[in-house]
Amino acid sequence: MNLQQLTRSNIWHLKPYSSARNEFTGNAQIFIDANESPFNEPYNRYPDPMQRQLKSKIAEAKGVQPQQIFLGVGSDECIDLAYRIFCEPAIDNVVAISPTYGMYEVCADINNVEYRTASLNENFDLDTTRLLDACDEHTKIIWICSPNNPTGNAFPPEAIAEVCRRFAGIVVVDEAYISFSEKGSMLQYIDELPNLIVLQTFSKALASAAVRLGMAFAGSGIIDLYNKVKYPYNINLLTQRYALDLLDHLSEITDEVAQLVAARHVLADELRQLRFVQRVYRSDANFLLVRVDDADRLYDWLLARGIVVRNRNRVPQCNGCLRFTIGSNEENQLLIKTLKEYDCQE
Repeated sequence: MNLQQLTRSNIWHLKPYSSARNEFTGNAQIFIDANESPFNEPYNRYPDPMQRQLKSKIAEAKGVQPQQIFLGVGSDECIDLAYRIFCEPAIDNVVAISPTYGMYEVCADINNVEYRTASLNENFDLDTTRLLDACDEHTKIIWICSPNNPTGNAFPPEAIAEVCRRFAGIVVVDEAYISFSEKGSMLQYIDELPNLIVLQTFSKALASAAVRLGMAFAGSGIIDLYNKVKYPYNINLLTQRYALDLLDHLSEITDEVAQLVAARHVLADELRQLRFVQRVYRSDANFLLVRVDDADRLYDWLLARGIVVRNRNRVPQCNGCLRFTIGSNEENQLLIKTLKEYDCQE
């Protein structure tokens, strides 16, 4: 892979902003270089722009090197920066599976990049040939969400690796829900596939959506490009400290994930017993995609009773579908109780 050829010329030759904390990282008696206030320590100081301590801890947990990690303000920043690094507006295009997470298309529109889709089959499985056939000489990125949102299913890692090997551009695999899946992470391929970017997040299994912390894993060359274009202090001190503390409690998080997976199976079985449920799709995530007789009517009925679910009825190939997040035991029981009431009055 020729990384320079894939990168926008202006980005490759960009001289990034050099912050005060980037220029000096050693020990010092005093810092009077960044026009910071001397009061209100430690919040008066700019945070480490490269999040070195946090990346070191994440690297240990994920089995990668710190230089293979970029941290963003949620995965959304990681997604947006991929467009800004690799895609020339109004010239290049990207290809994504369909249906999938909507932010890939939104970011394409924001960056004036053509967005193409390759449909999954009727079981929402990945068709690698169809995906690659949608590409041309101007395709810079392929987006694969696995486990996929809103369908819930994960794709075999080897099938995704095949796409990476056959495609000359960048392949971004969004693994926001990977902790809930028995299929392996694409992180195992980071050293082997130089065009692979893997996205993960603190929002789902780590139960920290409000913190807005996303992770991109890739070869150091791609991570260097991410660091070149990001804003200097994109991850604040409070977020870094919170994440460091959270990573000390991974065993508790593993237990919570196991509880959610077990609850997913229970909820799926309960849903299949309802007369208006046509199909409960296989899920490797913390949600279920469910096809029902009248999605809009059921959505409004639940909403009127204070239960908010996701209406996916107008998403391609998801007509008639609602998406149910796995909640607490109490939330799941209330959902089933309310759905049974709906079933009785049908």
